[in-house]
Amino acid sequence: MSPASATKRVAVIGGGILGVSTAVHLLREGASVILLTERGLASEASGRSLSWLNSAGERSTPYHQLRVAGVDRYRTLFAADPGREWLQFGGGLMWNAAGQHEATEARHAYEKSIGYDSKLVAPSEISSVTPGIDAGAVPENAIFNPGEGWVSLPDLIDFLMEEFHARGGELVLNAGKASVMVEDGRTSGVETASGGTYPADAVLVACGAASPAVVEPLGVNIPNGSPVSMLVVTKQVQHDVAAVMNTPRAAVRPNPGGTFALDHDWYEEQITEHADGSFSIPDEVVQELADEASKLVAGNPELKPASWKMGYKPIPGDGEPVLGELGQVPGCYVAFTHSGATLGLIAGELLAGEILTGRKHPMLATFRPGRFS
Repeated sequence: MSPASATKRVAVIGGGILGVSTAVHLLREGASVILLTERGLASEASGRSLSWLNSAGERSTPYHQLRVAGVDRYRTLFAADPGREWLQFGGGLMWNAAGQHEATEARHAYEKSIGYDSKLVAPSEISSVTPGIDAGAVPENAIFNPGEGWVSLPDLIDFLMEEFHARGGELVLNAGKASVMVEDGRTSGVETASGGTYPADAVLVACGAASPAVVEPLGVNIPNGSPVSMLVVTKQVQHDVAAVMNTPRAAVRPNPGGTFALDHDWYEEQITEHADGSFSIPDEVVQELADEASKLVAGNPELKPASWKMGYKPIPGDGEPVLGELGQVPGCYVAFTHSGATLGLIAGELLAGEILTGRKHPMLATFRPGRFS
């Protein structure tokens, strides 16, 4: 702990995984931290994320490297207590629609070329690499990535908040919309819609899909490509599934309590956003997603939706993470990315280091918000 970090006051806006992770990493290094949430913890994207821990497929090299480091941090957490029901490494299984076996083969070849653990399997071989899957749902071939896993972000946030409180962090729930205060060209704290003001030496904006709107009044433009999305959690069901499945009609992962978490994108246009900011979708569409998921599970058990949440899925306009200090407003940092779950621990670690030392981490070099200027 350095003398500078021991006295630095940091305000974090956002109660999702990026905000909470950064707050805890800051506290570990001796900073004074106040965390402000518009509503509750994990009330937005972190509360409705499939949270598949991976770097599968093709993306930029820096993004891949950051995601691999992100998965590594989860492996360290997992090794400390493999019995945690909310963090497991059972691999990932994906396949494409019939007639697209060449695309699957190309993806597998690319993953192998960068050293990402990838196994191309025929339907008959699936039971030998991962349990609980109905191989009849796989039309031609599939990819199994043994090193992948999943996390329940609300449970992880609860776990991290225990340390947050133990280390003396301050939490302000239901603060309403917050804005960044600026004095003499530098960040000076946070002001909430209810009139509360919270002086700080540095501010992190980690508000998911709302992050671009929070920094816009500062003269900062971050393109926002966030679509509406939905996560469904099923009622408890007996199953042996260990892997996260990404398939043409349903993405499925095990979830604590013997349930499943489900999502996809084919129903996005059937989600309605209302004037009060709430969302709705026909019940039959929710059940249709559950029925699609049932086809993937051995024995095709009846899956009944227990709850479903909708909102915007954070995705920057160019698809790449936006992480680091705003050039226009020294002392103000932003964390806005699609892969919030995979990057949650590593991004919090690296951003905390930048906030406290002022030294830019090379792994975040291509993700600076200044690239949009």
